Amino acid sequence: MKPITKEVYLKWYEDMQFWRKFEDKLAALYIQQKVRGFLHLYNGQEAVLAGALHVMELGGKDKMITAYRNHVQPIGMGVDPRKVMAELLGKVTGTSKGMGGSMHIFSKEHGFYGGHGIVGAQIPVGAGMAFADKYFETGGVTLTYFGDGAARQGSLHEAFNMAMNWKLPVVFICENNGYAMGTSVERTANHTDIWKLGLGYEMPCGPVDGMNPVKVAEAMHEAMERARRGDGPTFLEMKTYRYRGHSMSDAQLYRTKDEVEEYKKIDPITQVLDIIKENNYATEAEIEAIDERVKDLVEECATFAEESDFPEIQQLYDVVYEQENYPFIPHKL
Repeated sequence: MKPITKEVYLKWYEDMQFWRKFEDKLAALYIQQKVRGFLHLYNGQEAVLAGALHVMELGGKDKMITAYRNHVQPIGMGVDPRKVMAELLGKVTGTSKGMGGSMHIFSKEHGFYGGHGIVGAQIPVGAGMAFADKYFETGGVTLTYFGDGAARQGSLHEAFNMAMNWKLPVVFICENNGYAMGTSVERTANHTDIWKLGLGYEMPCGPVDGMNPVKVAEAMHEAMERARRGDGPTFLEMKTYRYRGHSMSDAQLYRTKDEVEEYKKIDPITQVLDIIKENNYATEAEIEAIDERVKDLVEECATFAEESDFPEIQQLYDVVYEQENYPFIPHKL
């Protein structure tokens, strides 16, 4: 694994701080009704992404697929954050020309394959992507993320079975943030160790501290190296927490403010910042400069998105597939 140096910690801090502030800005724009529909934010779970990116081969070789809490992952993989913000505002300059919205960010160029609104739909799709990598011998690994609620989907078991049978280069990651919408993990099954689902398939599996990017990077490195060797999949349960509701419409009646505050004591951004300060990796002035850069970039993204145009109505027809020689519908009446 690449060493975790001073530069890595400083990058982690700046990246995670930006992702957090980016999501905070989206929350404000949602309240102003500039972001419509659903909005699921990632606040608190940033270490899961930061640790994974440290060991991935970016640029299209390694791929990532996830559910609808999917705004900052493509940014981390190289997608222009201005385009992500524009997509959320439904603007033509967005990643899908404003037609995907919050739950459907996508970039084949950067190896990010969504953004899926159907709970658990991405699990077998991720296994299929890994099948393609094995078939074409690309050497790539697919990271397939899902939440604790999706772990109860039957398609997970089908995907696990096939992935082990065919030794697919895939890492399955459950981001266990404690609640499936408003339902706690304790209420969804008679066990709380979701990672043990892998044992039934003799799949290497285990829990990971998802609030610590170092722990995430170490576990992800081992799993991805196993996949690259041809030894098949791994299932990791990242134990993390979300500080905001399931979506912006969530009243959060299922948990107390004290519970949220308790988890904020192990905030991944704070953990990284503490190490930076303890090791004198940056002065207070340098940290303030990072915070200022983050603030400026978030505002730049918001300005770009708000000043961009909405799509023309004609675009609705331009993005629909049309087969000229389809035999069953006459083109001339």
